[in-house]
Amino acid sequence: MGQRHVSALIILLLMVCPVSTSVKGGQEVPPLFEVYQDFFPVGAAVTPSKLSSHGDLVGYHFNSLTAENHMKWESIQPREDEWTFAHADQLVSYAKQHDMKVRGHTLIWHQQTPDWVFEDAAGGQVSRDVLLERMQTHIKTLVGRYKGQVYAWDVVNEGIDDGSGYLRHSPWYQILGADYIRHAFRFAHEADPDAKLFYNDYSTYQPAKRSKISRLIRELQDEGIPIHGVGMQGHYDIYHPPIWQVEQAIKAFSDLGVEVQMTELDLSIFRWEERHGFEEPPAERLKLQADRYEQLFSLFRRYGDAITNVTFWGIADDDTWLNNFPVRGRKNWPTLFDDQHQPKDSFWRVVDF
Repeated sequence: MGQRHVSALIILLLMVCPVSTSVKGGQEVPPLFEVYQDFFPVGAAVTPSKLSSHGDLVGYHFNSLTAENHMKWESIQPREDEWTFAHADQLVSYAKQHDMKVRGHTLIWHQQTPDWVFEDAAGGQVSRDVLLERMQTHIKTLVGRYKGQVYAWDVVNEGIDDGSGYLRHSPWYQILGADYIRHAFRFAHEADPDAKLFYNDYSTYQPAKRSKISRLIRELQDEGIPIHGVGMQGHYDIYHPPIWQVEQAIKAFSDLGVEVQMTELDLSIFRWEERHGFEEPPAERLKLQADRYEQLFSLFRRYGDAITNVTFWGIADDDTWLNNFPVRGRKNWPTLFDDQHQPKDSFWRVVDF
């Protein structure tokens, strides 16, 4: 594993749950991060429990971590002035011990934010001044705690309207107006001037949404607001979107002089509108998945000067959020590793180039 420090814990995990060799002529499984060390860090979204249950893969394949849920507002400050950092501390400590980068996710979002944030003492809508103070306190406390340890933050998540409007009319927008985004980036920069600050969203490949995000970036840049990149979530499926649309988005954002990171990558084997399931993944769909992963990583390599991180939203097929979304309880197989943590054909198509 080159110069990377491997702790006794990871050595023990690899002894107990070794990464097997491929049946492809006994070829040794290469660490993903080493394969892509000349391009970009390769990350995974994790929880403290996954560091244990999936430690064989996390410690071997990735050199970047994102907290799947434990840096979101409801986890960090479930009630006003009640701070719960234990799980986030554990993730940051693990990353430090294993020489991994950490992406912070996420400071301002309309979901997974407790109701109290937007309410006054009587349960009515909070005033603009109070909400702005709460935002500042939250961001400066969270970002400040991990200053120098979390190198990048998703400052605002999913703030663009999916319809004909410009900005999503979330509680943040309704109370603070469009300026809430500017305030969030300013507060984050003040808390850690060296951190990279990102706007993060889904469906960034769609032309209309791509255009709105580009508009937001230009507006922030013109006003001198510190924004360093766009996070493209990458919750795709084996049929959609067209690779050329993903490329157009990467090019559009990088042309604005900001970094691009694939922040939440997985490939569902189902179309969005499908609601049925399978007992086992059909071979033809796994073939399409492998094709798509190969095409995407070929694209990412071509834009290696613009893309500064690729993070998977999940580690292996035995534990993925897509098992409960958009159809609760439906088994999905969206990652590079199967239920037994063995590399799928998708993995080999990503590393063999």
